[in-house]
Amino acid sequence: MNAVVNQLAKVRKKIVEAALSAGREPSSVRLLAVSKTRAADELLTTYQEGQKDFGENYLQEALDKQELLRDCEITWHFIGPIQSNKTRSIAENFDWVHSVDRLKIAKRLSEQRPEEKGPLNICLQVNISNEESKSGASLQELPALVKEVSELPNLHLRGLMAIPAKTSANSHDRRLPFARLRETLEIMKGQGYSVDTLSMGMTEDLEVAISEGATWVRVGRAIFGKRD
Repeated sequence: MNAVVNQLAKVRKKIVEAALSAGREPSSVRLLAVSKTRAADELLTTYQEGQKDFGENYLQEALDKQELLRDCEITWHFIGPIQSNKTRSIAENFDWVHSVDRLKIAKRLSEQRPEEKGPLNICLQVNISNEESKSGASLQELPALVKEVSELPNLHLRGLMAIPAKTSANSHDRRLPFARLRETLEIMKGQGYSVDTLSMGMTEDLEVAISEGATWVRVGRAIFGKRD
């Protein structure tokens, strides 16, 4: 597990350096450790190094880990595609959901969120690169979705999430999707929405994402190594 500890330290250093390079406070960028397919003891190792936020894509796998790590003060984030029949378990067992892409799912999460847990933090997933293979609302669909979701009683709309298309293009072109998402969040703020979150940037592109305002970067492989 020493490798995981060393890799976590490297990722944290990279985040700090990217934030400072962008003229930002390093504390304004938070690390979400993407722990899908990783064993509970791997999560525990990073937890013992101070990592408290973990992102999971697969519901049953996540629930199993939550049970094994129930004595740890972990903040659980659901970051995968959401099927309608999974919303109750997500609403009951997670603190954040980054992948809400349509009103039907948002309504179910709101209806099924236990009141004693308080509002569920959510990000709306935006298909920022207009890829047919990816989930997410288009920028054209987003304003209506924002309005409707913001009125749901048991959700706290925190901001936006996106996974831009992978590209080998120059740095300017790589930056554009992240800049577009940041500008969209600024428009939402100007319209009076209390949003503060840009969940964008992963192992390959976290520096670019941070330079464009990412507040959560989602990193798995650079911490835990390649998945089997």
